[in-house]
Amino acid sequence: MMGRRRFLGLTGGAGLVLAASLAGPQLLPRRTSAGAVLRSAVPLPAPFQLPLVIPPVLAPATRDGDADRYEITAREATAEILPGLRTPIWGYEGVFPGPTIESRRGRTAIVRHRNELPVPTVAHLHGGHTPPESDGYPTDLVLPARGWAHGHHGMHDPQAVITTGARDYTYPLDQRAALLWYHDHRMDFTGPAVYRGLAGLHVVRDDEEDALPLPRGDREIPLLITDRAFAADGSFDYPSLDPTLTTTPGVTDTYAAGVLGDVVLVNGVPWPVHEVSATRHRLRVLNASNARRYELALDPPPPDGPAFVQIGSDGGLLRSPIAHESITTASAERHDVIVDFGRYPVGTEVTLVNRLGTGPTAQVMRFRVARRAPEDSAIPARLSEVEPLRREQAVVTRDFSFRSGHHGDRRGWLIGGRPFDTGYVAARPRLGDVEIWRFVADLHHPIHLHLANFQVLSRGNREPRPLDAGWKDTVDLEPGEAVEVITRFENYRGRFVFHCHNAEHEDMGMMATFETV
Repeated sequence: MMGRRRFLGLTGGAGLVLAASLAGPQLLPRRTSAGAVLRSAVPLPAPFQLPLVIPPVLAPATRDGDADRYEITAREATAEILPGLRTPIWGYEGVFPGPTIESRRGRTAIVRHRNELPVPTVAHLHGGHTPPESDGYPTDLVLPARGWAHGHHGMHDPQAVITTGARDYTYPLDQRAALLWYHDHRMDFTGPAVYRGLAGLHVVRDDEEDALPLPRGDREIPLLITDRAFAADGSFDYPSLDPTLTTTPGVTDTYAAGVLGDVVLVNGVPWPVHEVSATRHRLRVLNASNARRYELALDPPPPDGPAFVQIGSDGGLLRSPIAHESITTASAERHDVIVDFGRYPVGTEVTLVNRLGTGPTAQVMRFRVARRAPEDSAIPARLSEVEPLRREQAVVTRDFSFRSGHHGDRRGWLIGGRPFDTGYVAARPRLGDVEIWRFVADLHHPIHLHLANFQVLSRGNREPRPLDAGWKDTVDLEPGEAVEVITRFENYRGRFVFHCHNAEHEDMGMMATFETV
């Protein structure tokens, strides 16, 4: 499957970053993001003026003994994101971010996704241990309820399952408590769809986590971090849109390596401020940006020790807490951290900064320590049982390169020298087997594996980093880096994908199918 949007604008070259990756990864700075900054055409608001908004929690439409049933409609709406401007969005339930779903481990969630947008959609529960028919394979489209006159229904994929108007996604949620998220996953168009607003949180809770004395209630704060640029009319500015809706060409050479905005949004609010008590707070951080990486730190730093105590990762709680001065996070990664605002005097303003940003992107949000309050939380020395997977358990080691290059007469983003092709299966792991997958990158690539969480074994023949701890579903590779991950494939036979979660790389071919047998 070589044509369509992914290679539009690429045949003449892919800009400085893409050209540099072809010349050699040593030309690329390591502490950066892959991509180019898209500058807003409107004056940007002063930071720390707007309050942080917590996404609403969606109530089940119905509940029975076995499952909670939800209904979510993807539709067009407008939102006042920048003060005084109306921004058209594509939103789940017409809001950005979409509503949060909260579930219990082992209790099935059935989510009916209705599509009232003018284009097809595909819903993917990122981090979900999900049967293939509900995983959001990129060609399993939900066509618009109002009809779809164009001919790419299954993208020439004979196995594609196409529905019109709505589709029920069944999530058994037989998995550890964790912060998951859902987003559009339509082949070739994940980038523009998520950029327009199609993303939301899904929290899984369980008895093990509930028994811990962690901060809860209003001291548990989800932070969905994105970056955007705005056009002169207040709309989201993006260099490529669905060609069925506009005559805008595909992603231009300048942005082929990734789209970076100049406005940082947290829960859809630009550089918000949030009042906290002088107590511990649990920050559940999701990097939902298309391509931007962040190194998060506190300014001023706490007077007596590291800023963050990490208690969880993509796949839930760690075995034990890990202290960090800063948190580096790539697209789609989640970091569950405790910040003790009790170490600051009341009245202190603490800024969450981005050490990888410049200008407006060097700041994320601000916390205002507004009052004293009783401390009713603690951080246990032991958080969870995490089964370690050992190298000797693996039955096979597979190698996958993630790089830019040519396939035939076209240039794009490739896995193993190939762009995404629904007819090609890159691996067929057997259910129950443990495998090692070795990823090698030419530049920054956050690699996401569907179905199975994994553990990081090594980075460049060295030990994993502290931020690699626990169960992961996305791992951040730096230029020229090789990373080994180990995983066990369980429960569901069928086809799934793994891909780079830089959305522009994914849309332009950096995705492959694996099939569990």
